[in-house]
Amino acid sequence: MKLRLKVVPGSSREGMEWLDNDCSILKVKVTAPPEKGKANKAVAKYLGKVLGIPARDITITSGTSSQQKIIELANISEQAFTDRIQSLLDDR
Repeated sequence: MKLRLKVVPGSSREGMEWLDNDCSILKVKVTAPPEKGKANKAVAKYLGKVLGIPARDITITSGTSSQQKIIELANISEQAFTDRIQSLLDDR
């Protein structure tokens, strides 16, 4: 499954929210700085934690040095992803 992200590195806390009504771009905030791949690793770790999958199952396929990224998620169905994200966002 592929997903579009807007990553905000250097944030005061981790979090996420949909940027649009179509739920096609997920904004992910991480505390890691945007240097030497630290923010990319933090994104994989954070998303892995909230989705219940290992960070190694998350691959950045486009935008490694940009805030706009495309990631590929392995070992999770689109329905499971949607259910987990929606549950997390509803709890806020």
